[in-house]
Amino acid sequence: MTARQNDFSQGSIPRNIMRLAAPMTAAQLVNVLYSVVDRIYLGHLPESDSLALTGLGITMPIVSILMGLANLCGTGGAPLCSISRGKGDDREAERVMGNAFVLLLILGTAATAFFLALKRPILYLFGASPDTFPYADGYMGVYLCGTLFVMVSLGMNPFINTQGFGRTGMMTVLLGAAVNIALDPVFIFVLHMGVRGAALATVFSQALSAAWVLLFLTGKRAILRLRREDLRLEAARTKKIVCLGLSGFFVNMTNSLVQVVCNATLQHYGGDLYVGVMTIINSIREVFIMPVHGLTNGSQPVAGYNYGAKLYSRVRQSVRFSTGVTVAYSALFWLLAMALPGPLIRIFKDEPAILAAGVPALRIYFSMFLFMSLQIAGQGVFVGLGKSRQAVFFSLLRKAIVNAPLTVILAAYMGASGVFLAEAASQLVGGLACFSTMFLTVYRPLGRLEDGADRP
Repeated sequence: MTARQNDFSQGSIPRNIMRLAAPMTAAQLVNVLYSVVDRIYLGHLPESDSLALTGLGITMPIVSILMGLANLCGTGGAPLCSISRGKGDDREAERVMGNAFVLLLILGTAATAFFLALKRPILYLFGASPDTFPYADGYMGVYLCGTLFVMVSLGMNPFINTQGFGRTGMMTVLLGAAVNIALDPVFIFVLHMGVRGAALATVFSQALSAAWVLLFLTGKRAILRLRREDLRLEAARTKKIVCLGLSGFFVNMTNSLVQVVCNATLQHYGGDLYVGVMTIINSIREVFIMPVHGLTNGSQPVAGYNYGAKLYSRVRQSVRFSTGVTVAYSALFWLLAMALPGPLIRIFKDEPAILAAGVPALRIYFSMFLFMSLQIAGQGVFVGLGKSRQAVFFSLLRKAIVNAPLTVILAAYMGASGVFLAEAASQLVGGLACFSTMFLTVYRPLGRLEDGADRP
């Protein structure tokens, strides 16, 4: 009965997408609270000025890398599960999920060992100064001890959503976020643990989320279950997971690369003040871009299922709906960012120097945000339909090929302002290139096929 209810070849496409996207969007927004609430609390530590907030910003590239490893398995395996379900092959879908889980454990263990061993030189490479290093080191030392919890909760939750259990996937994040928000003030202020308290609260909350995911995927409610016999890695299957997951992986890796380049460049041209401004702007971006990711993630199981079932008109309908809603939402956020930059920054730090530097920087950074939404929409289509090469290329294009080099070049001529302008330029170039390619190579060719015909 549950499998029939989660048959995305039936019913309204917008309704199917929103049934998944609404809880997934809520989950994405709440997930951001793990890090953003930490930054809000640490930004208001009276004894640290803005150094604690800046130190936490130094750790963001490492967090992005860990999330990228989780995405390598989650965004690589979950679309393959959807396509296999659309073909009626649930056992293959379960084997994909089992292989993805083992891969998560291997990568999480390796990443923990690597970053713990090289934490000090990596943090200085990523833009730490002697003043901010103690805060970055204190946070990262605790956070890395919970890497496996982070990997499992982020990497396996897509396998709940792809089965149509959007509310259960949302609860994965809600449970952990509630614990994180409750423990943060206790550990940070009451127990006077500062940045270590913020990290410890995150570790506890992610452990709870990981336990919830595993209990569901091994329980009777799941359509696809995590079974012991599916935990043996199989080369061809693992290769498919990795190839498709490289898109999500490179999104986070290139985010990490750009954060490193930006922090180092801002440290050179503006000092700790501008690194703190970038931390705040990145926090605002994370909050407001999450609904776009939630909608995209909600459309992927629907598009992938219908693609596997060769119902191409329904795939095209899902592309039109998700793109239209994404652009409309992004336009509203753009208006908010342009009109109210000051109040947005004050949420994190009400300091004259931060506001003076942050207001013009924020307006420049988000000036091309509408085009960024087109990048996410196009990227989501490539991933949802299993088109790994296109997904990987456009993951690299915006950040690694355009943004990072442009950051260094523009900063040499314009100082710190050039760093924020480079982000806006990359949003424009990356968004137009990704969406137009998706339209010409995927959307239009699907329109020339009849439902039930061979795939393009």
